[in-house]
Parts: sequence; C-alpha cells; structure tokens
Amino acid sequence: MKCPYCNTEETKVTDKRDSHGNIRRRRECLKCGERFSTYERIELDLNVIKKDGTREKFNRDKLIKGLEKAFEKRTLSTEKFDNLASEIESKIYKSSKNREINSSKIGQIVMDKIKKTDKIAYIRFASVYREFADIDDFKQELKNLK
Repeated sequence: MKCPYCNTEETKVTDKRDSHGNIRRRRECLKCGERFSTYERIELDLNVIKKDGTREKFNRDKLIKGLEKAFEKRTLSTEKFDNLASEIESKIYKSSKNREINSSKIGQIVMDKIKKTDKIAYIRFASVYREFADIDDFKQELKNLK
C-alpha cells in the first residue's frame, strides 16, 4: 500500500477492525511516519432492474451520491454516514435474489434506513424518489411521518 503523503510502499498495519462488511486498516508509513486508514470491502456482481426493465450493474457511488444529497447540510458525522452507506449496501446484497434486485426495492431499503436516522433527510430523499408533484404530496408524506 502506497503512502498518500510520500508515495513510498513501505507501510505497516497498526490496527485492523471489521465494520459492517468492511475491513478498516490503520496504517503507518515507515518512511515519513504519517498515519492513514484504508478500507477493504467485498464487491459482488449485482444487477439492478430499472423501472423500464433495463439492467445495469449496482453502483455504490450512485448510492453515496443520493445519500449525500439527502444529508446535505445535516449534522451527521463522516463515520456515521459511512456506516449508514455500508449498512444499506449490505442489506441490498442480502435482499437480492439470483444477483438481481429491483430499483424500487433498493429505494425502499434506502428510505427505511434514512427514516430511522434523520427525518429531514428522509423527506428530501422521498421527494426525489417518489417524484413529489406538488405541496400536497409533501403534506401527505409529513402526515405519514408523524
């Protein structure tokens, strides 16, 4: 593993922890002494079946971007955000059958997890995911949330 500070390949692992399907390694550069973390996770092939019937590979980056939009300007630590994303991804993989999952199932998994974490982020995500057309849609969702 290359040191991000001095680019040497001489590093050592000082700590290793499992976290929601990821392995976090705390490393120390043997040349410059700087410390940094690396993450290792299992990546499986998973196809997402879109609303129109087309299929595409599951993309964790799309999940992260959606979560970032929902939690924009909300008080959620980076660690909690990363754990939330990992928990959602893990649940998505567990919920898939034959390495395929409907995009609607993914959306529901994401909404369920966000709802337990932050109500404002949930409303933001739901407004995009459910394609709210007007203020009445918002009112109805807020009513359901109470």
